[in-house]
Amino acid sequence: MPLDPIAYRPYTDPDDFIREVTDRIWVGRDIHYIVDNYEPDSIVHGGLGTTMDRQGVIDGSLMRIAESPQHVGVAEDVVWEARGDDAFLSSHLVFSSDEMLIDGALRRVRSRTIANCLYRQGRMVEEWVVRDTLAQALQRGLDPAEVALGQTFRGFQGSFLEAAPQDVLAEGDSGPRPDDFRAEIEMVLELIDEVWNARHLNRLTDFVHRDLFLDTIGDTTITRADGYQRDLLRLVSAFPEAQFEVRDVQTNRSERYGGLRIAVMWKMSGRYEGTAHYGPLTLEPIDLLGVSQFLVQDGRVVKEKRIYDEIALRAQINSTRGDVEHANTNIY
Repeated sequence: MPLDPIAYRPYTDPDDFIREVTDRIWVGRDIHYIVDNYEPDSIVHGGLGTTMDRQGVIDGSLMRIAESPQHVGVAEDVVWEARGDDAFLSSHLVFSSDEMLIDGALRRVRSRTIANCLYRQGRMVEEWVVRDTLAQALQRGLDPAEVALGQTFRGFQGSFLEAAPQDVLAEGDSGPRPDDFRAEIEMVLELIDEVWNARHLNRLTDFVHRDLFLDTIGDTTITRADGYQRDLLRLVSAFPEAQFEVRDVQTNRSERYGGLRIAVMWKMSGRYEGTAHYGPLTLEPIDLLGVSQFLVQDGRVVKEKRIYDEIALRAQINSTRGDVEHANTNIY
């Protein structure tokens, strides 16, 4: 079923819509346009929790723009997919490389953000956004642990706390989806299930190209299966029993962005009881929101863009911290 132009007017398609609307608000600084662009009861899930109304978006956007008014974000990818005939879900990968005055010298600070946005009849109804705040902290010479102490984890609400969709191929958190590129999606979902969840890291080469690239937090680029395995191990070593739920998926094929991309929104849930990467252990549960965009060519993953908010994760862990320090429970 073709997408009704009411979903993206006055632009040519959802890709054009997302790029132009984002530029208008964040580069043109038309903050009031959020009133026209978001529904009053729009919901936004981010690393620090959930905002349940448009005013929270307006306030937060104003503060972010004021913090870095020189910021220019560029659309590195837009993975969009229809949700019925008048709506779409986009996964907008934004890259920035901004000059900032740090310790008296101009330096470039590079980072990425992914915003998954559900638009219905041209207005935002729900959004899931993740930022590489680790890259921003490190390149500014800041201690991530200290930055996290200045943030408050608000907690998640709404759909993000509900049970994971039973069949994400048919319907995710954003609603029913078209049955496009089933074989390729099943391959990516099997990678997540077998490698991320079951920890069959040896099976990674069944799903990826030899010359695999992983662009991830800290503005870090990792290559080949060995690097990918090491990066995954570091993340889950702090949460040894963590599991990844796939909350939503969308696909898009475009020559502009290299072919078929599959965007996966996921939630990692586990207890902070392993390696103490984020300060003293708490043994308490956490939920981590993340988005990965997979580029698939010839039936294999050749590149993944994986973003989550490590500073917000630290703030969430801090919110569960008591006065008692816990030791690592590894007795093996």
